[in-house]
Amino acid sequence: MPAYEELRAQLATLTTEAFRPDLAEIDHLSTLDIARTMNAEDATVPAAVAPQLPHIAAAIDAIAERMARGGRLVYAGAGTAGRMGVLDASECPPTFNTDPADVVGLIAGGPSAMVKAVEGAEDSKELATEDLTALKIGPADTLVGISASGRTPYAIGAVEFARTRGALTVGLSCNAGSALAAAADHGIEVVVGPELLTGSTRLKAGTAQKLVLNLISTITMIRLGKTYGNLMVDMRSSNEKLRARAHRIVSLATGAPDEEIEAALAATDGEVKNAILVVLGGVGGPEAAELLAASRGHLRAALANTQPR
Repeated sequence: MPAYEELRAQLATLTTEAFRPDLAEIDHLSTLDIARTMNAEDATVPAAVAPQLPHIAAAIDAIAERMARGGRLVYAGAGTAGRMGVLDASECPPTFNTDPADVVGLIAGGPSAMVKAVEGAEDSKELATEDLTALKIGPADTLVGISASGRTPYAIGAVEFARTRGALTVGLSCNAGSALAAAADHGIEVVVGPELLTGSTRLKAGTAQKLVLNLISTITMIRLGKTYGNLMVDMRSSNEKLRARAHRIVSLATGAPDEEIEAALAATDGEVKNAILVVLGGVGGPEAAELLAASRGHLRAALANTQPR
């Protein structure tokens, strides 16, 4: 059978590609009714994520353990899935003050594929191998392959190659029994069902991927001590907006008066976590840095080694 017929047969088995007869006349509806229908579809996505939370949590614990030893978190996908990974990776430095090299997003076809489709890139396992070889992925790292269908060669190839290099692997898909999940150490399958527009996996599947990647990166950073409670304390106040945010975070964490907060931020070169330790622990800027280094960046542990006021 011709290759494209084999692919058509594969796609016919995927819930993300299924046709919804009940929506076949959607173009006859009013704009408001279409919006209501689409909104109702979107509302089902968190419920689809919920059954996968134990698998997601297990993956996060394994990721955090490796990152605590200096490993990297790498996302790899094609099309929308790749864009979701690049987006999540790009948001980690400003949110958690991570080095851009610590969380990396790879999209089939390279950076230009973020805004323009690169034909054929998603079908190449070899391209994934080339991208990960250039990145020098290794045993300390984690590779998260992302694919709505769970059959995308680029994502599967990335997982398979990463495993040969000893990396931890996670496969995130939106179909049950996917090849991607089977190839990975941790399989996460968020079954969102057929899309409003048949096969348009930038819709519910894309939303599901965004939610899961939010969980992975955010909770991993919490486990790594990048937060204090629900405050983003591992940030540097490098512009006016961030300086205002830094002041507010130190205020929320300490309840100290403005003058004391400004002095603490000045003593710590604008490092929020260090400033909180200065205020609550009654230490100077250099000692705060030493305590945090000794606690591997965990503010609560550093505070336990001071005499909190």
